[in-house]
Amino acid sequence: GDAVDAYIVSTGGDAGMIELLRHRWGLDQSALTRLANYLWALLHLDLGQSITFSRPIRDVILERLPNTLLLMGSATALSFGLGSALGIYAGARPGSFRDRLLSIGSLALYAVPGFWLGLVLIIVFAVDLRWLPIGGIESIASGKTGLDRAADIARHLVLPVSALGFIYLALYLRMMRAGMAEVWRQDFVLAARAKGLSRRRIVLAHVARNALLPLVTMLGLQSAQMLGGSVVIESVFSVPGLGRLAQEAVAARDTPLLLGIILVSAVLVIAINLLVDIAYAFLDPRVGASEAGA
Repeated sequence: GDAVDAYIVSTGGDAGMIELLRHRWGLDQSALTRLANYLWALLHLDLGQSITFSRPIRDVILERLPNTLLLMGSATALSFGLGSALGIYAGARPGSFRDRLLSIGSLALYAVPGFWLGLVLIIVFAVDLRWLPIGGIESIASGKTGLDRAADIARHLVLPVSALGFIYLALYLRMMRAGMAEVWRQDFVLAARAKGLSRRRIVLAHVARNALLPLVTMLGLQSAQMLGGSVVIESVFSVPGLGRLAQEAVAARDTPLLLGIILVSAVLVIAINLLVDIAYAFLDPRVGASEAGA
């Protein structure tokens, strides 16, 4: 069925209403005609009208996009920052007890489904302990402004950010640990040891710095998966972002809205990968030098 079928199921209506809605929403046209009209509107940067919200799709997406960016940005900072730090801690002494413990723990954490982890966090910290809100992005009609509102949003984001970030934290931890294990065998590390440098300096200035570069590349590659994971997390925690909006569009069979979300998501992933490439050139001067020489 289409959007009219979903609308009639929820509200009811006769055959005349169905015919009127199909004509109003352009669903009585052929698929080729609708595709041509959509592409023509897209050339004019017009994403069309949302069938569900009866509003321009651009406005609906821009209303939800900041919440998704905030969730993704916070989860990325948590997973990349803490994951790389724990990876450095584990890889500083390969084969040690802490290395094996963190490796096994990260493997177990990576195997946990995001929605299951989210539900467990809700039960423990929101239902049983009542330390944090169950869901949403902020308290409804709280009237808070400034720092009070920022603190309220931060409290609401703790659980969804943890559920989304911990999965990728395990990935970055394992990658950082594996990268450091590889760098330890390089000649320049042996040279640093021969110079009498302290182990701490060797780890931070030589081993960790070079092992960090593959993680930066993975940061861009994982952006698409994290955006997809936000669909589940936003649904579990009722965060009004693009992920939950996509779920609503699918349920209502709002094809124009869903196409707009996919298009914006693709542009977002491309932009993130572009920023990662720029950051990589700054972190590894050899990349910029090779491109300049070419």
